[in-house]
Amino acid sequence: MLFALALFATSAVFAQLNPVKWSYESKKVADGEYDLIFTANITDGWYIYSQNLESDEGPIPTTFSWDDSPKFSLVGKTAEEGDKHEGYDEIFDMNVIKYSGRPTFTQRVKVAEPVSFSVYVEFMTCDKNRCLPPKEIEAKFNLQ
Repeated sequence: MLFALALFATSAVFAQLNPVKWSYESKKVADGEYDLIFTANITDGWYIYSQNLESDEGPIPTTFSWDDSPKFSLVGKTAEEGDKHEGYDEIFDMNVIKYSGRPTFTQRVKVAEPVSFSVYVEFMTCDKNRCLPPKEIEAKFNLQ
């Protein structure tokens, strides 16, 4: 009974803890071309991980999953920039790339006609002592 109570209490703490809040926007850069900009607002002391990690045996990388539509296409890869920390991570016992503060991820898309679609962002956040389970957010875009 005590084990079940401890497990419930731990789940309740993790459910309330939300150290990363996402915002997103689109910027028109040319006729039919837009930059989709995703910004992670990360609480001090917490990190999210790069899309580009040396191994899949460590943290969950930040990933972007796109609706499958013939009405838009990706131009290049999703760029990332911000307060980058690269090196050995004691939690995962490996080298990682992680971000703190307000990193941005930018993806250029090309559209032939007005289109609405969703992008799903999966990410994992950790501080120096613990990691939270991966989360996913949905970003909706309506490009004219």
